[in-house]
Amino acid sequence: MGKVILILSDALRYDVAKENMGFLGHLVESNLATLYKIKGELPSMSRPMYETIHTGVPVSEHGIVANSISRLSVMPNLFRSVAEAGKVTAAAAYFWVSELYNRAPYNRVDDKETDDEFLAIQHGRFYTEDDYPDIELFAAAAHLVRKYSPDYLLVHPMGMDYHGETYGADSKEYRNHAIRQDMRLAPFIQEWMERGYNILVTGDHGINKDGAHGGTTPEQRDVPLFCIQPTVKGRGDTGQVVSHLQIAPTILKLLNIPIPETMKQKPLSFD
Repeated sequence: MGKVILILSDALRYDVAKENMGFLGHLVESNLATLYKIKGELPSMSRPMYETIHTGVPVSEHGIVANSISRLSVMPNLFRSVAEAGKVTAAAAYFWVSELYNRAPYNRVDDKETDDEFLAIQHGRFYTEDDYPDIELFAAAAHLVRKYSPDYLLVHPMGMDYHGETYGADSKEYRNHAIRQDMRLAPFIQEWMERGYNILVTGDHGINKDGAHGGTTPEQRDVPLFCIQPTVKGRGDTGQVVSHLQIAPTILKLLNIPIPETMKQKPLSFD
């Protein structure tokens, strides 16, 4: 039975990922991974898209319509579905994820590290600063894998968003960070593949040359979806456009967990 790691790279644009993430590109070229383009849901903002990705429904249904809305999710979601199925959940992520699925408002002391089987995110490692180093976040995620072997793990680095908003997407800082993120992820992805994890790499939104997002342009909403299955041959670069709304049902299908009726989009098929 499969386990899943979702790497949600904040503000990872489709074109920048495809042109600069060499290890993931190698997996695609070698048919060890499958690459799709996601035409992202709107608004192309972080907290609304965290909820959209984890519930499989648009913002008009789940109600997290802006970054300023701080409350627990009220929809069936990945973390709750996995926990209720008797499986193990974990996340190394920005604190907004904790506020959506564990407790709101976030407490910097009590909620930074959580190990509680009664929470939706049973094993959580959270950060609050946008410039928190990706490599430290990846190490925290790797520790969760080695210690708890979660069935579903969210890995959520903020580095692309920080560099994009600080320097703009048409900058060497933003492009070079994609290279660094790929380089730092590579050994962890290799280890997780060897442990039998299905790995999905995507973004919540893109970013434009002015360092902004929230709008409707391809720069702000087009993100990649790399799918890596250790026991299934990849399809390479499909050129196919899919939806953010398909991520949650796809992960539940990989975990062999019933898909809630609220998740109406069909899961992706990698066979």
